[in-house]
Amino acid sequence: MTMTNEKKQAGGEPTGGDLVEELKSSGQLDALFAQIDAGNVQLTGDGGFVPALVKAALERGLQAELTSHLGYDKHAAEGRGSGNSRNGTTPKTVESEVGPIELDVPRDRAGSFTPRLVPKGQRRLGGLDDMIISLYAGGMTIRDIQHHLASTIGTDLSHETISNITDAVSEEVLAWQTRPLEEFYPVIYLDAIRIKIRENNQVLNRAAYIAVGVDLDGIKHVLGIWVQDTEGSAFWAHVCADLANRGVRDVLIVCCDGLKGLPEAIEATWPDSMVQTCVVHLIRAAMRFVAYSDRRQVAAALKPIYTAPNEETARNALAEFEASELGTKYPSAAATWANSWERFIPFLQFPPMLRKVIYTTNSIESLNFQLRKVTKNRGHFPSTDAAVKLLWLAICNIEDKRALEREKERGKPADQRRASGRLVEGQVVTNWKQALAQLAAAYPDRINPYL
Repeated sequence: MTMTNEKKQAGGEPTGGDLVEELKSSGQLDALFAQIDAGNVQLTGDGGFVPALVKAALERGLQAELTSHLGYDKHAAEGRGSGNSRNGTTPKTVESEVGPIELDVPRDRAGSFTPRLVPKGQRRLGGLDDMIISLYAGGMTIRDIQHHLASTIGTDLSHETISNITDAVSEEVLAWQTRPLEEFYPVIYLDAIRIKIRENNQVLNRAAYIAVGVDLDGIKHVLGIWVQDTEGSAFWAHVCADLANRGVRDVLIVCCDGLKGLPEAIEATWPDSMVQTCVVHLIRAAMRFVAYSDRRQVAAALKPIYTAPNEETARNALAEFEASELGTKYPSAAATWANSWERFIPFLQFPPMLRKVIYTTNSIESLNFQLRKVTKNRGHFPSTDAAVKLLWLAICNIEDKRALEREKERGKPADQRRASGRLVEGQVVTNWKQALAQLAAAYPDRINPYL
């Protein structure tokens, strides 16, 4: 029994792949394959088989729409004296993801027919717009996309047209960036990637910060993207005000990398919140000037500091490191911890399960690693809005691709699945229930009202 037959018996519809398999098995595609193998038929491009197939399908659909509009089939007797009839066709070229397609759009004598399949004034099929946006989200510039379309499918779109297509998502980005948020997030992670923005004929380095919030169910959500245009407290006051205006009334812990001005902005917006320096960032900063050959030893020597059961033990571990041979050799490593001590020690008051949640901003760092691959080809952005738009599109693109990979493996045994899980959006924090129980025990008055 074929898969198609099984689907039909179950009441489902066969897929395009199922129909192709049926045609192949019946031998109906053999003549076409022979023509392709002989080089007599091209699949894509001008005169290609795929564009011709799309043309035939669209024109058939347009004729069906006109039949529905008129209320009778072509040459049918009931059309006589109806007051309206077919009146030939109008040529129209539309750009598509398989190249330009020359259509013969049917028309009626009364001029009242309005096609829905290919609306009047439309010069591109929807799939082409999706392709352009996907290429843009993958990091290609507008001129790169223009060259790619011309060289691969023979579609020649202007720079302005492609720019307008990508700009069409700006409203979606704005809606996402201003959407309402939860009232309460136990944990928010903040991290940044470096990007270049053209401003007043200069290319300037900027930080694009991404916030990921963990809700009460332990699910991660990308809350927003902000490109730093001012230094310190002014910028963070804007970010915190934005989150508060979108509904965030309280945050327990903000995990970040010692950002200047953030603690003051947090305390002004959510007075009882705690800013926790990311331990992994501290370790990396401490290793910055350590010789490669000594890194393993230094890392082992620093471990007792952040695994200590309390502040006193951690302070003693830091003192021991400072007095050791490695500490004498690399005083900057000890100084990194000493300078960040007040923002590090809140971490030590929590039990092990909760420490794992706030230990690192790795969830954002994994996302940022993927985003850097997208942005590195760009060189620079013409504006901060363009940067936010691309980063949003890239996040959507990455999550969509991963979801598609998981969908393909649905039904397979777990040991045969190779698709990646969610990158950030919708991912569930490991052992969240235990961590939430520990948070509830530490902050019952702030968590219980939201449970």
